[in-house]
Amino acid sequence: MKRICYYAFALFLLTNTSFAQKKSKDGWYSLFDGKSFDGWKVGDNASTFSIENGSIAVNGPVAHLFYVGPVNNHDFKNFEFKAQVMTTPGSNSGMYFHTEYQQGSWPDKGYEVQVNNSHTDWRRTGSLYGIKDVKDTLVKDNVWYTETIIVKDKHVTIKVNDKVAVEYDEPADLPENRKGRRISSGTFALQGHDPKSKVYFKDIMVKPLP
Repeated sequence: MKRICYYAFALFLLTNTSFAQKKSKDGWYSLFDGKSFDGWKVGDNASTFSIENGSIAVNGPVAHLFYVGPVNNHDFKNFEFKAQVMTTPGSNSGMYFHTEYQQGSWPDKGYEVQVNNSHTDWRRTGSLYGIKDVKDTLVKDNVWYTETIIVKDKHVTIKVNDKVAVEYDEPADLPENRKGRRISSGTFALQGHDPKSKVYFKDIMVKPLP
């Protein structure tokens, strides 16, 4: 009986791992199953994140939800990442890449791609935050749009609804105070910015690149 249970459990793990890592014919992996936080981890203020109608709803005190799942062992260097995003009026959020899990505060490692169409912060959706910023409002609140991040070596491309918003080449001679803000490798994180902001994410996908 124990042996049968062991093999059944092993088969369960294999099946679920295979499902989690299943990729489409064109190389895309889904990072969010639309119903749970499997493969994701948040530290402080975990209640900032919830699931509503198949999407991740972000609303509450500062918090960050990190992908820690099996795809690429949650460590990406060159990749194409995309998500469906919807902001509500006055909201601010962001998507980090090349970051790593952190218990609290703003991530020390990685770059942030801005999600903000009407917040008081002038840096709008599509910005590579604080590095190459977008002043124009490219999409509206209360409407789903696609935000894409492509990293190839030291080059970053950010697209909003498939239109290029930012192209950035990281220089070799970065100042010392940018030590954590540099292209390296790491995972992704979604940002909870403040209790007055409410933002939604769904269809979170990644395609690892050579």
